[in-house]
Amino acid sequence: MIYQRSSALFNEAKKYIPGGVNSPVRAFKAVGGDPIFVKEAKGAYLYDEDGNRLIDFIASWGPLILGHAYEPVINAVIEKAKKGTSFGMPTEIETELAKLAVSMVPNIDKIRFVNSGTEACMSAVRLARGYTGKDKIIKFAGCYHGHSDSFLIQAGSGAVTFGSPNSPGVTQGTAKDTLLADYNDLEGVKKLVQANKDEIAAIIIEPVAGNMGCIIPTDAFIHGLREICTQEGILLLFDEVMTGFRLGKGGAQEALGIKADMVMFGKVIGGGLPVGAFAAREEIMNHLAPDGPVYQAGTLSGNPLAMSAGLAMLTELNNRPEVFTSLAEKTKYLHQGFDAVMSQKGMPYQINSFGSMISLHFTDQPVVDFKTSSKGNNETFKKYFHGMLKKGIYLPPSAFESYFLNDALSYKDLDDTIDALNTIF
Repeated sequence: MIYQRSSALFNEAKKYIPGGVNSPVRAFKAVGGDPIFVKEAKGAYLYDEDGNRLIDFIASWGPLILGHAYEPVINAVIEKAKKGTSFGMPTEIETELAKLAVSMVPNIDKIRFVNSGTEACMSAVRLARGYTGKDKIIKFAGCYHGHSDSFLIQAGSGAVTFGSPNSPGVTQGTAKDTLLADYNDLEGVKKLVQANKDEIAAIIIEPVAGNMGCIIPTDAFIHGLREICTQEGILLLFDEVMTGFRLGKGGAQEALGIKADMVMFGKVIGGGLPVGAFAAREEIMNHLAPDGPVYQAGTLSGNPLAMSAGLAMLTELNNRPEVFTSLAEKTKYLHQGFDAVMSQKGMPYQINSFGSMISLHFTDQPVVDFKTSSKGNNETFKKYFHGMLKKGIYLPPSAFESYFLNDALSYKDLDDTIDALNTIF
């Protein structure tokens, strides 16, 4: 495939946009080469500026569960846009979407719409601190909750030490209130809780991680977190920006059989438009302004375009629960196909999948957390990524990202993807 126009567009973008991109992973730094510039998309396919068609396995990083340019969503946005794009005032459709979301997701009574997953997670942590009267949070290495200062923290020198900033601009003062644990390490969490007794407001986690590849929690770990939080008066926060309405109508809470105290969503709740939300039981949400003292606001929060897209998307998912079974079956088919190919290649690999999330790691160790994910051979991943790209398969341009299937993918698309893998090694 030829990418001359994409390369030219990237060079032009670098003159005016830092790094030529508006989100770092798009720059292809992890895999080398120039990023692909998309012109349009439909169903399971991306069409780039050079006229190439690519089978898409990122689905805008998760939310396009039913595929690109899904007609009911697009029509809803078009009709709403004719009546105005934003008012900064209440609209009926906000309540309609809130009512539907609350009916689909377990253990929530009220929901607040914001403008991104980052904003949802940032606001949820503020609310957790305001509700509990405690300052510290526990997050997990490799889990990404947006670029808010509290979440850009790397490991300290031991299991019970404070983290330290991993980005300039994040202060030590902010970092001291974020404690870092390892995913799937319940004992490490217990040590942190005991070392910071009655100081921890919340534990925030991707219930099925997607930012170090697809990482599945063990039953003992995820149920253990729930038990610790209940015993210690800590709120359990599920970052469902990736898993919400993807792993089932009720998201990861439903799929894992766990009740979180608060859940956060990203652009899936807006049909792929810029939007986010956080939700909880009434007694927690009533601490939020204007009912309570915890402040959060946004002029574009609940804007009619995002609400109309979200209502169309969630209505489809609510009325068609078979979509989740279809997606899981397609993911299982891809997993088995990848496994059949890689088992013949004589090279180390691991495949993780859950629901409609999957990732391939080039390591001989089970991938259960950020440390084991980091042991994957990145040079092999680069060869894999670019080899698949040449065959018209678009994967996340990083070894640390889950792939997201959309229901527009056909079994022929999956066969083509499996066949492409077979040609690379």
